[in-house]
Amino acid sequence: MKPSPVESAISGVAAVGQRKRPRPRQTPPLRSPPLPVRRSVRAQVLAALRDALATGELRAGETYSAPLLAERYGVSATPVREAMQQLCSEGLVETVPNRGFRVAGRSARDMAELAEVRAALEVPAVLRLAEKLPSQRWEELRPLAESTVRVAAHGDLVGYAEADRRFHRELLRPTGNRQLILVAQELHRKTQCPTVPGRPPGARELIADARQHGVLLDALVRGDLPAVERLAHAHVTASPTSPLGEAWRA
Repeated sequence: MKPSPVESAISGVAAVGQRKRPRPRQTPPLRSPPLPVRRSVRAQVLAALRDALATGELRAGETYSAPLLAERYGVSATPVREAMQQLCSEGLVETVPNRGFRVAGRSARDMAELAEVRAALEVPAVLRLAEKLPSQRWEELRPLAESTVRVAAHGDLVGYAEADRRFHRELLRPTGNRQLILVAQELHRKTQCPTVPGRPPGARELIADARQHGVLLDALVRGDLPAVERLAHAHVTASPTSPLGEAWRA
């Protein structure tokens, strides 16, 4: 039986639908544009400014203009202003309208208050870790503690500031609390700023501060919780330029 004209027409439409259709053009994957060069320059300028603050090269109470600093570092004023705004948000410098940025510095009261907050944050965290971590875990931090002493012996303020923060960051890392570590590191950085009035610590003070890391680790390895609490509190509340407290001579 021959197909009717209608059936033939339907078959023809179906055949056309089954023909190979051209493949749609594939849209090339989007590529992330390279980061602007000025962001890289900004990071370098920010690092250089942090170093200058740590060494006292940028003196507390002094005002510095962005163009002057830009000329000093061989860059445009834009990344300098961006870096300074970051330091403003951290409380390290403050904006002076139509003049530039003033290095804030820290008064004795500022340092005491920062130390009190650090102690409230770090000491309980270290005590909780001391109750549950094995001694081997603390021994793993020994190379970091020893490196702080080596850097301190050279009187390298910038290098010691970094090594000191690294030790404390790894000390708190087993908490698994990223926010705690971030806040503790930011507080630590603030305590490393120059005081007004004051002078940058020398190698002797830095070595004394660095050796406290090893003493604290000894107490953690022994599992001596009272000593851990006493030593940790004394360490974070004392600055490298202050005399060692009784806790470290006990």
